[in-house]
Amino acid sequence: MKLKEVLDRTTQFFKEKKIESARLDAELLIADALKMKNRVELYLKFDQPLKESELQLCRDFVRRRSQGEPVAYILGYKDFYRSRFQVDSRVLIPRPETEILVEEACGWALASKDKSQELLLVDLGCGSGCIGISVALELQKMGFTQLHLVLLDQSSEALMVAKTNAQTLLKELSFEMVLADARTYEFGREFDIALGNPPYIDPSDSRVETHVKAFEPAQALYSSDNGLQDLKAWSSQVIPFLKPRSFLGLEMGFEQGPEMERHLQQIEVFSQVKILKDLAKLPRHVIGIKSSQ
Repeated sequence: MKLKEVLDRTTQFFKEKKIESARLDAELLIADALKMKNRVELYLKFDQPLKESELQLCRDFVRRRSQGEPVAYILGYKDFYRSRFQVDSRVLIPRPETEILVEEACGWALASKDKSQELLLVDLGCGSGCIGISVALELQKMGFTQLHLVLLDQSSEALMVAKTNAQTLLKELSFEMVLADARTYEFGREFDIALGNPPYIDPSDSRVETHVKAFEPAQALYSSDNGLQDLKAWSSQVIPFLKPRSFLGLEMGFEQGPEMERHLQQIEVFSQVKILKDLAKLPRHVIGIKSSQ
């Protein structure tokens, strides 16, 4: 069987399974199964016959996808911001909307901080480490010379994934791993930037996609009090450990903006509190800029 036929059949099979991105998923999975550098190679080798061993690799990936397993878990990686992160079922899959939080934190640092001074960052509930690592890498490119990143998570398995990504991507940048619950951890130092993507889905929310419920880690998804418990707890716990004129940024559900805005304003340590919208114009992140006193 030639490569073109395999790709076309896979695409049609995924469409029958109601997979929205049928063609793209087929391209990504087959290219990876055949150890190609990218999807372009598929089209350069359209007429290439596949060996039985190659077909079996493709069949395995196709079977897993047809059962709902996310492409990122099958491939073992997800591209986020400017880097490729290892991911598996121990961590959430990075989402494009989270890149907005990275951009906001870096823009704030560039406008507010001296590049020659030490900058301490913490990624709360880091999972794969995609948020904190991406910010650290971008700030390094901007010329910040004294960066230290703390990757914190209550899951030892998630921290294993984050450590792999940090060791692969950060290279000469300073980082450490902390196994702790962001709701109760006493940080013991003050940070310039605190970021996180807490669990913010109410357990009774029926809108959660089936494959998310089936494959992604529940403890990183669900929170009580209409999904607000961890958002409020993480922010309340880290605020005493933020320096004057520091940055707090948390991802949230699109219906939680008004409540989180009130929550941060009531703490009365921020000179500015704002809500960021994603590309779909949905409120997605709450930002607090701590006052100078």
